[in-house]
Amino acid sequence: MEIIIGSDHAGFELKEACRSFLQSQTHLTVRDAGVFSQDSADYPEIAHQVAGAVSRGEYGKGILICGTGLGMSIVANRYKGVRAALCHNLYTARLSRLHNDANILVMGGRVLGQGIAIEMVELFLDTPFEGGRHLRRLELID
Repeated sequence: MEIIIGSDHAGFELKEACRSFLQSQTHLTVRDAGVFSQDSADYPEIAHQVAGAVSRGEYGKGILICGTGLGMSIVANRYKGVRAALCHNLYTARLSRLHNDANILVMGGRVLGQGIAIEMVELFLDTPFEGGRHLRRLELID
């Protein structure tokens, strides 16, 4: 599986922790879309990069991290075929995949600790879409 990850300055530390975890998984290929430091950065630029790549089918899944996750999720969900889910715990990360077939996990670097964020990433990647009645609902979105 190929994954793209990106953050702004407020999500940089959490992105680095998540990127390290992802790169330790031998079955994953990870592209880091930036940022590469804690210098102030504009979150829309990174969100456009990640969401655009997922929308075009270049990556199966993406991860975006800013201070709260709100800005990144707003930008990402403007892209056709992107279902970016702002998640704050394991339950929302699991259901974002199970019921919504989310393809971008969005998290807040100032909201979550590294341990829970890494667990959320793992759960997001390992949880399949349930389909069934949920597929009909996704079709209604489009």
